[in-house]
Amino acid sequence: MSEDVRVIKKYPNRRLYDTTTSSYITLADVKKLVLENIAFKVEDAKTHEDLTRSILLQIILEEESAQGAPMFSSEMLTNVIRFYGNTMQGMMGNYLDKNIQTFIDIQKRLQDQSQAIYGNAAQPMPNANSWAEFLKMQGPAMQGLMGNYLEQSANAFIEMQRQMQNQTRNLFGNFPFPNFAAAGNPFAPASGTPAAAPDADAPKDDGSKSG
Repeated sequence: MSEDVRVIKKYPNRRLYDTTTSSYITLADVKKLVLENIAFKVEDAKTHEDLTRSILLQIILEEESAQGAPMFSSEMLTNVIRFYGNTMQGMMGNYLDKNIQTFIDIQKRLQDQSQAIYGNAAQPMPNANSWAEFLKMQGPAMQGLMGNYLEQSANAFIEMQRQMQNQTRNLFGNFPFPNFAAAGNPFAPASGTPAAAPDADAPKDDGSKSG
C-alpha cells in the first residue's frame, strides 16, 4: 500500500483511530478527508479487513438522513436494489461509475472557467447576477460539455447493451438447437435450416370430412 494513503483503524468498540495523527476520529472527520481529497483506508484493527466501503456507506446514509434534499430518491434506490444478484450488476456499477466521473469532470472544468473569470474558485460566486452572467458567457462551452457528457453516457449504455447481447448469445449458444446458431440474433433461425419433418405419428388428412 502506498505511504500516501492514510490508514484508519476501526476497533471493536466502533471507534476509529487515525494512525497519522495518532488520535481517535469520527465519521465527520472521515467525511472531511473525503472532501479534502485525502486518500485513506479504513481497516479492522485485528483482522486488517478493508472496511473503507462500509464506512463510506455509513457517511452516505447519514447525509441522506440529514435535513435537506436527499441525493437518491426512493425510486432510484429501489431500482439499484433490484440489480443486486442480477447478471447486469457489474455492468450497472461500471455504467454509474462512468457517468459520475463524467459529471465530476464537467464540474471541474466549470470551476476552472469560473476561476479564470472571477478569481479564487473556492469562493462562491459574488451573487446570482454574476452567476447568470457567467452561464451566459459560457453557454457554448457548457453546451459542448453537456454534449460530451451525453455522448459518453450513451456510449456507456451501448457498451452495456453489447455485453448483454454477448452474454445472451453465449448462454443460448450452449443449447443443442440450430435455431440458436444465428450470430446476430440468438433467437432467429439459422439460415438454411430445413423445415421440421412432419410427425410420423400425426394423423393424415385424407380429404374426407366427417358428417
